[in-house]
Amino acid sequence: MKTTRLKFVRFIFLAALLMGVRAPLAAADGGHANVRAILVLASNQKGASDERLAAYEPTLRRILRFESYKLAGEGAATLAGAGKTIVKLGRGHALELQSENSDGKRGRLRVHWQDGGRSLMNMGLVLRPGVPAVLGGPANGKGGEVWAVILVAD
Repeated sequence: MKTTRLKFVRFIFLAALLMGVRAPLAAADGGHANVRAILVLASNQKGASDERLAAYEPTLRRILRFESYKLAGEGAATLAGAGKTIVKLGRGHALELQSENSDGKRGRLRVHWQDGGRSLMNMGLVLRPGVPAVLGGPANGKGGEVWAVILVAD
């Protein structure tokens, strides 16, 4: 049952990401984009969600379908041109973000999510400014809690 739920959750994450790949991250060649990343711990335990996630809770509930969400860390970065940067989120999690403007697909972003040096996810996406993308990660080993990352570009 847990394996089936995990596969379903990963499918939902992928579907949500694909729905968000419509507009470019950077407005023009050589431009820059500010990206905010939020580390979230999703749980099936009933209770109040972290108030700092109030703006994202409807999206989290629609995609993840968990009962409560806690903000576990966050970071931000500015990507310029075809640059690369690392965003440390806390609790050992980090995102390596790389703009892929050099291949002619303006605004594509490569995301490599790591936990203590262990690779959790490596994928490409395009963020729409102001529209959050949710990346689902592994269980954290505590009663069905799952890691997730919210990415938002402005």
